Amino acid sequence: MRVGIGILGGGTVGGALAHRLLTEGEAVTSKTGLELEVRKIAVRDLAKGRPYPFPPDLLTDSPADVVNDPAVQLVVELMGGLEPAADLVMQAIEAGKPVVTANKELVAIRGDELIKKAEERGVSLLFEAAVGGAIPIIRPLSASLAGERISEVIGIVNGTTNFILTQMCESGARYEEALAEAQSLGYAEADPSADVSGSDAASKAAILASLAFGTWIASDRVHREGIDQLQPEDIAFAADLGYLPKLLAIASESEAGIGVRVHTTLIPTDHPLASVRGSQNAVYVKGPAVDELLFAGPGAGGDPTATAVLGDIIEAARELLAGAQVPPRVRFGSGRIRDFSDIDTSWYLRLEVVDEPGVLAQIATTIGANRVSIESMVQIGRGETATLLFITHPSPESDHQAAIVALRQLEVVRQVAAAMRVLTV
Repeated sequence: MRVGIGILGGGTVGGALAHRLLTEGEAVTSKTGLELEVRKIAVRDLAKGRPYPFPPDLLTDSPADVVNDPAVQLVVELMGGLEPAADLVMQAIEAGKPVVTANKELVAIRGDELIKKAEERGVSLLFEAAVGGAIPIIRPLSASLAGERISEVIGIVNGTTNFILTQMCESGARYEEALAEAQSLGYAEADPSADVSGSDAASKAAILASLAFGTWIASDRVHREGIDQLQPEDIAFAADLGYLPKLLAIASESEAGIGVRVHTTLIPTDHPLASVRGSQNAVYVKGPAVDELLFAGPGAGGDPTATAVLGDIIEAARELLAGAQVPPRVRFGSGRIRDFSDIDTSWYLRLEVVDEPGVLAQIATTIGANRVSIESMVQIGRGETATLLFITHPSPESDHQAAIVALRQLEVVRQVAAAMRVLTV
């Protein structure tokens, strides 16, 4: 049972995948009965040196040649980016060829359209590696948990930011120092903006939420904030309060609708996600029947991601050889997407205030006037200026924002020095 494979992209993941297919094909065949034969690999530069030597006759610098080759029965897209990847994937699907991709941007932005076209043509479009690298999360959400009424999905889905935050928490490094170390180790790109701004995590959050709740959510509907404003002193204060910071992708569904957001969040140190360190990724799922599930593992890198891609290739190849009409993993219906300002959030606030009688009463009155209630308060230091730390109860995001604006206008508040959301459990 032989299946011809065409690979679009010969970079880190594409190269690792092609190498495994070419050198470990017998192991795959002995396990699955499938002969996965690489027929074409599209690369940008034929003359470029590569970690793995590939037979020259497999390489082409024309991606269209891969899609159009009659010997290629299954297309694997590992180019990244939106174009020309989207057009090539659409062409492959229209030609009746199943597609496997690890392209989170493609799935987050064009996924709804591509999934509908794949259903129309009766072929597979699989993207397990688009979120979480080697962590199996797409298949559980869309298959194993298809009958579960999932209420919440929370993910650490960006290894770069998790490494940076781990270094800041464990070694006391400042943001700039931790970022430089991440770049030196290859965890962060020379331009890390997509990671540290929350953009990368937002694309993944959109995919996870769409699958979990059966409503397609475009990535531009995901509120996103990054990690670059986090200060070491707040990490220390948070630790004293029993919290540590993570960049979280949070998706939840309630009677009011679906909310999806990405931002730095303080989580309790005993939460399952608190132990996810370094460049690891993890996704935490809650539902009434399953209670709590945690999927964790390496979230990036050539070999781990290639493992997830290979799993999709095997599934798609089996479906191709079976000759069956392939239904989509999830049928997307309509659903209300909540505006971020309406979502209930809790906050950590650090205020630098004048240390005199009546200050705390003014602050508490101001916060309460904006329909936010205080869960706890700690005062640090005395003298002309004191530091006040607050944790608030859940209230609409808009009320918290209004409270912060009002606090900045108080004469007794010298500075709202830090404001971070807190995960409520």
